[in-house]
Amino acid sequence: MRIVTNQEMYQVDDYMMNTIGMSEESLMENAGQAAANALSERIEKHENIGLLIGTGNNGGDGFVIARALKSKGYEVDVWVVPAREKIKGAAKKAMIIYENAGFTWQSAGDNFSVKKYTVLIDCLLGIGVKGSIKSPYDDIIKKINDSKAYIYSIDVPSGVMEQKQELTVRADATITLQQPKITAFTYPSKESYGELIVVDIGMPPLAIEKSSSFKEVWSTQHIKQSFPIRHASSNKGTHGKGIVIGGSIQTPGAPMLTSKAALTSGAGLLTLALPSDIHAIAAGHMLEVMYKPCPSKDGFFAGEIPLEEAKYDAIAVGPGLGRTKETKKVVEQVLYQPVSVVVDADALFHLPHLETEVKEREHATILTPHPGEMARLVDTTIAEVEANRFSISRQYAVENGVYLVLKGPNTIVTTPDGKQYVNTTGNAGLAKGGTGDTLTGIILAFIMQHDSLQEAISNAVYVHGKAADVLLDQGHTMMDMLASDVISALPAVLGQLGEK
Repeated sequence: MRIVTNQEMYQVDDYMMNTIGMSEESLMENAGQAAANALSERIEKHENIGLLIGTGNNGGDGFVIARALKSKGYEVDVWVVPAREKIKGAAKKAMIIYENAGFTWQSAGDNFSVKKYTVLIDCLLGIGVKGSIKSPYDDIIKKINDSKAYIYSIDVPSGVMEQKQELTVRADATITLQQPKITAFTYPSKESYGELIVVDIGMPPLAIEKSSSFKEVWSTQHIKQSFPIRHASSNKGTHGKGIVIGGSIQTPGAPMLTSKAALTSGAGLLTLALPSDIHAIAAGHMLEVMYKPCPSKDGFFAGEIPLEEAKYDAIAVGPGLGRTKETKKVVEQVLYQPVSVVVDADALFHLPHLETEVKEREHATILTPHPGEMARLVDTTIAEVEANRFSISRQYAVENGVYLVLKGPNTIVTTPDGKQYVNTTGNAGLAKGGTGDTLTGIILAFIMQHDSLQEAISNAVYVHGKAADVLLDQGHTMMDMLASDVISALPAVLGQLGEK
């Protein structure tokens, strides 16, 4: 399922009209009929339904929806906010067809009330809204939100914008037309959507491909099609020889979480390189890894570490590493290794000073920043990153030739050629220290077992989030969930995917 920005959706419409040859009126009719069909599958005919229409194409969709629902036998009160003469273009044609079909509407004036309705359908503003919500729309939106009705928004909840968030309709469900918009996957706008229902309005894939950059939801179907098969004839070397580099006297647990997650996710052989000061701590907790104790300085790595060339298939560096000048040398050394490298946590701290080393790498580099780390990488604020998650992550990945995993709700995986894959698993239980370390371990294991790096990374992000969802099903809460719990849930997730 492809995702588009508002501007890209306008470009899709333009391609449909000026290249493929469909009229704007036909597009509106298709959209309204598809939305009405979706609504009729969910709304009982005894409900008291109010449908609110604003200016622009969203309002035009509303006239088509109202006509279709009334033709199906629904009792729908249609309230129009703008003056009649303000309704232009295809929306005006939809209004005239609605009236010619024998149906009426009412003006949403000062005495407008939503109190009697059990269902409200929001066709007020759509994707074209810019700036603050003005009167009378602000008052109407407040009335909608204060009502006890079940609220459906059409395409996007009215008031939702890509760059800012103020007053919006708080929908129980949003019926989005053809392609979901990026605001359905970013916060705080996602909170206004409720359930996301995507309806096909008949646009051919070519129109989407020609008019938008590649952004796709990574689904259960994708992961089942791409998940590696573990053959009976395989051995521990078949599934990859990896090394985790991290840890310090302050954070000895981080690389252990990474290592355990990697082994639980199928890594064949794993070495843990860590400062010798914490070797005994780790060895008492992790029995399945091989250890590479390294020279220590004040509980951190003392400098370069012995890495035998070509001994490992992939490296993960950063969990618990620390931010000293000596640990910077460790990260720099890792970047020169001729294998895939996962860079996380404290290793990301050093990357602004190692940009040349990253860009000149010939092997894959996978970065896994949370918004704060991403903000440091691009020298901006966390708020700016959160407001522009798709564009900032895409630009950085393309300019630096890396795979970038921008963590958070609906984690985005971006490839070096700019393709983006959005994850929808996971919950706020992952908002806790250590869960990022477990994701790094899963990614390390999966890139050694998949043929495609993108599929490996996207699958790892999916499995990581799904483990948190499984924990809720098992009785955990989002408050008590620990990173080690996420690892314990991995077998259940792998079992659901067919791995036995």
